[in-house]
Amino acid sequence: MNSMTSSTGRPRPMVTGGVVFAATLMIFGGAMAIIEGIVGIAKDNLYVTTPNYTLKFSTTGWGWIHLIIGIVVVLAGFYLFTGATWARWIGILVAAVSAFFQFFFIPYYPFWALTLIAIDIFIIWALATARRTDEVV
Repeated sequence: MNSMTSSTGRPRPMVTGGVVFAATLMIFGGAMAIIEGIVGIAKDNLYVTTPNYTLKFSTTGWGWIHLIIGIVVVLAGFYLFTGATWARWIGILVAAVSAFFQFFFIPYYPFWALTLIAIDIFIIWALATARRTDEVV
């Protein structure tokens, strides 16, 4: 028996290193996106609107987009703690979608959007480079 197996000889589920950090960042980044969405819905005059921006949406519309994406990112972050391989792939997909929409939100709130893009890129890197031994066997 080693540290990776239980007393019954079966492998113990575990998640380590970058996957745990990525899951934590997903929960944090998703919570930030939820706040971003709530602000866009409740107080839409907080965001600066640009008159000649190609992808012109109302700030309330952006609020709903970010609220939904934020909820999905938080849920995916919690599923990463299970150590399932499918959760890693879902995490990569959800973080990519979040970064995509944050890119188009830069003219409305640049610092917030760029911060979330950086978090999403790190999440994608951490989940894509996680070693096979970090997963549940």
